[in-house]
Amino acid sequence: MDPASILIVDDDPDITEAMKIVLEDKGYKVHTANSSKEAMKQIEKSKPSLIILDVMMESMREGFVTSRELKKNPSYRDIPILMLTAIKDKTGIDFKPEAGDESWLPVDDFLDKPVKPDVLLEKVGELLKK
Repeated sequence: MDPASILIVDDDPDITEAMKIVLEDKGYKVHTANSSKEAMKQIEKSKPSLIILDVMMESMREGFVTSRELKKNPSYRDIPILMLTAIKDKTGIDFKPEAGDESWLPVDDFLDKPVKPDVLLEKVGELLKK
């Protein structure tokens, strides 16, 4: 059985590399993108099993917009999205309770940065089983 493919979308190369190392160490195939535009190209090429998506990249809400676009697209709507962000630290707003709202925040789960490797792996495992 082929390893699950995960796409990490984050504009912070240190965070991207740290998550990539943790996930590859557990046998996942990992692709990365540093913007939504690059992510869409990667998704078309690799059709990942899971997307880990940052919120604040080129704009404060880029991840929100991207998650909505993905869930509206019949080709991608079934790919689980794990939103990973430091937005709570920057704004004081906790979006976790809103995760899963089909129109406002259509993601499958939400984790705050920084995330511990074991927490990341647990959440990824849960989402891939769905």
